[in-house]
Amino acid sequence: MLFQFSPAIQAGLAAGKYVQVLTSSGAPLSIARDATTGQFVGHAVGLLSNSGLPLNPLAVPLQLANAGTQMYQIHQMHQGFTAVQAGLQTLQASVGVLQATTAVIGVGVAAGVALSAVNLWQTLKLREDVKQLKLEVKDGFVDLRKALKDQGSEILLKIEQIAQDIKFEQHRQILIRAYGRFLEATKLIKAAMSCIDIAIRNADLANARQMLGEALADYSNPHVLSETSAPGQLRRLECAWAIEQTIAVTYQLQNESAAASDRLSHLRKRVCQDTLAVVEACESEEELDFIFPEITRIHDHDLVALESWQNHIDWERSLPESERKLLQSSNSLELESTADFNTATSVMEIVPEQTLYEDLKDKSHLSSLRDQLELLIKPNLRQEYAAYIDKQAIAAGHKALTSANLQEASNLTIANLYWYFKVRDDSEQELED
Repeated sequence: MLFQFSPAIQAGLAAGKYVQVLTSSGAPLSIARDATTGQFVGHAVGLLSNSGLPLNPLAVPLQLANAGTQMYQIHQMHQGFTAVQAGLQTLQASVGVLQATTAVIGVGVAAGVALSAVNLWQTLKLREDVKQLKLEVKDGFVDLRKALKDQGSEILLKIEQIAQDIKFEQHRQILIRAYGRFLEATKLIKAAMSCIDIAIRNADLANARQMLGEALADYSNPHVLSETSAPGQLRRLECAWAIEQTIAVTYQLQNESAAASDRLSHLRKRVCQDTLAVVEACESEEELDFIFPEITRIHDHDLVALESWQNHIDWERSLPESERKLLQSSNSLELESTADFNTATSVMEIVPEQTLYEDLKDKSHLSSLRDQLELLIKPNLRQEYAAYIDKQAIAAGHKALTSANLQEASNLTIANLYWYFKVRDDSEQELED
C-alpha cells in the first residue's frame, strides 16, 4: 500500500525534510511530519494498491478510510464529518448496486450469461452510473432493464424470468426491508452529526446502530444465504460488510476509538471468513469466473482500505498526550487536496483482476484455481500444501522441489503441484485397492 502526497510534500519527503508517519509496527500512514520539528504537515491525497494501481475498492468507500485520519481533530471536525457524509452516500449507492445485481443472479444456480452481465467490471460501472445520477436506486434496487439494455435480449429475458420467480421475490422483499433500515440509519447518522447537544447526538447514533443491526441480520440470514449460489452469497455478504462499516463509523463519531477499531478488526476477519465460505460454495467454472476476479479485488483493495482505516485509529489511540496536542494544534495541516483522495477512480476498460484470472485460467484447472483463491485469502494454508508437496516430492525423487524452493513459489505453482501429486496419489490408491 502506497500513499501519494501533494507535490510540495512529496518533494519534502524526497529531500528528507519531511517523513511519513509509521505505526509502531512499521505500517505507513497517510500523514507526514517535519523531520526536525515534528510538526504534522499534511495528509496524503491518493492511495495506491500493492500492485501500484489507484485504490478503488468494491465495498469500502475511501472517504470513510480517509475520515479515520481526520476525526481526531476534535475542535475542527468539519473535514472529518464531510468525509463521513460522502462515505455514507457512496455506501448507499454501492449497496443499492450490489443487491440490485441479485435480480440477474437470482436464487440457486446462476446462468453464465447472467453472471457475465453483472461481473466485476459491470458492477463498478453500474456504481459509477449511480454516483453520476445516471441510474436511480429505488427501494434498494436499480432498474437493470435500463442499465443492461445494451447487453441483448437474452439478459432482459433473464431479468424477467427471475422477477417471476417466487423464491427470488421472497429474497427481494427481505433485501428491500434491509436496505430500508440501512437507509433510515444513515439518515439518522447524518442528522446526529448536525446536533450540538452531545446527549442527543449519542442517542441518535445508538438508535442508528440498532437499525443497522436489524439490517445486518437480514443480509446475513443463514437461511437466505444457504439457498443462493456462490455469486449470490457474495453479493449479499458485500452488503453486510457495508453495514459493518457503518456501525464502525457510529462509534468513531462518538470518539469511541477502541470500539471502532474492534469493529474494523472484526470486519477484516469476517471478510476473509466470508470469502473463504464463498469459494467453498463455488460449484462450477462459470461461478468461479465470476467470484475469482471479484474476491481478488476485495483482497487487494477493500482489505487494504480497511487495514489503513484501522491503522490510523489505532495510531491515534497510541499517541501520548503531548503528540495529541501537537496534532490538534497543527492548523497548517494541508487538507485542501483531500477531495482528490476521496474521488473514486474511473472504471478502467480492462479490469486487472480479470486479466490476471484469464492468465491463470490458461495455466490451471478448476480445482487448482479454487485453491489459488483460498491461498490468496488465507496464506497460512501454504504450509499445509507445501508439506504435502514436499512429502510427495521426496517419495517421487523430485529433488528440485525443496522446502526452500516451495517458499518462493507462487500460489499458482503451489496449487498446481498440489493437484499434480494429489491426482497421482489418488490414482495409485485406486490401483492398490
